[in-house]
Amino acid sequence: MEALADFFLTDLSLAQLLLILVAGIWAGAINTVVGSGTLVTFPVLVAMGVPPVSATVSNAMGLIAGNFTGAWGYRREIRQVKSVLKKLVPASILGGVIGATLLITLPEEVFGRVAPILIVVSLAFVIAQPRLSAWVRARAAAREKDAETAGSGDATGDSAEGASEKAAKAGRPSMPTVSLVLMLLVFAAGIYGGYFVAAQGILLMGILGIFLMANIQQANGVKNLLVAVVNLTAAISYVLVDYLLREPADRVILWEVVVVIAVGSTLGGLIGAWVGRRLSPLVLRLIIVTLGLVALFVMLRNLFVG
Repeated sequence: MEALADFFLTDLSLAQLLLILVAGIWAGAINTVVGSGTLVTFPVLVAMGVPPVSATVSNAMGLIAGNFTGAWGYRREIRQVKSVLKKLVPASILGGVIGATLLITLPEEVFGRVAPILIVVSLAFVIAQPRLSAWVRARAAAREKDAETAGSGDATGDSAEGASEKAAKAGRPSMPTVSLVLMLLVFAAGIYGGYFVAAQGILLMGILGIFLMANIQQANGVKNLLVAVVNLTAAISYVLVDYLLREPADRVILWEVVVVIAVGSTLGGLIGAWVGRRLSPLVLRLIIVTLGLVALFVMLRNLFVG
C-alpha cells in the first residue's frame, strides 16, 4: 500500500490522464443511458496498475457528479413520487455506509477475491439488461392501463370529485407505496453499491420495476437519485475511514483520479442523452462487456499469477 502514496497526478503521463478523462466522459454518458459506467472506468484504472480497492473508491467518488447530473435531469419525475423517498433514501444511505465500510476496512485481499465474482455478476446484469428493461416496461404499462381502467370505470355515474377520490384509491402509479420487501431490497442494493458500485443502477431498476408501483420514467428517476445517494454516502464513508483509521501511506483514495473522473463524468452526464440517441444500445453493451472482461482478466491474472 505504500506505493499509493507515490501515485500522484504528476506521475501520470498525458496519455494516461486523457484516457482516464475519456473513460470518465464515457462512464457518465453510459450511466445516463443504460447504467454500468463503472465497468468503463474501473478496467481502465486496473489496467494502469491502480490497486482494485483504490480503483473502486476513487472511481465511485469521481462518478458522483455525473450521478447527480442524471438525477437532476429526472427532477420532475422524482417530484411526482417524492413520497417514496422518505423510506427508500434512508435505506440506501444505511446500505451505502455498510458497503463502503466493508470495502475500506476489510483486507484488500478479500476484495481481490470477491471483485472478479462481482464483475461477473455485473456483466450478467448488463447482458440481461434489454430483457429486464422490456419486462419492467411491460409491467409499468400494465399497471398504468389497469389504473386508467379502474379510474374510468369508477367515474361512471359519479361526480367528478367522487371519481377523483376513487381513482386515487385505485393506486395510480404517480402515488406509489413502499413495501417492506422493497425497502430491504433497496437496502441490499445500497450495500452492493457501497462495496462495488458497478451495475447498481441496473440492479435498482429491476427492483423498482418489480416492486415500486410507478411508471418507467418515475422508476428511472428514483433509481438515478438512489444511485447518487449511495455513491455520495459511500464517498463520505471512504473519506472518514481513510483519514481516521489509516496511516497516510496506507490511504486508498487517489484524489487526482477522483478529480479527473469527476470532470469527465459531469461532461458525460450532460451529453449522455445525445449519445444515447445516436449509438446502438448493442454497441454500448458490447463496449461495457469488453471492458469488464478486461478488468476480469487483469484481476484474475494478478490473483493467480501476480
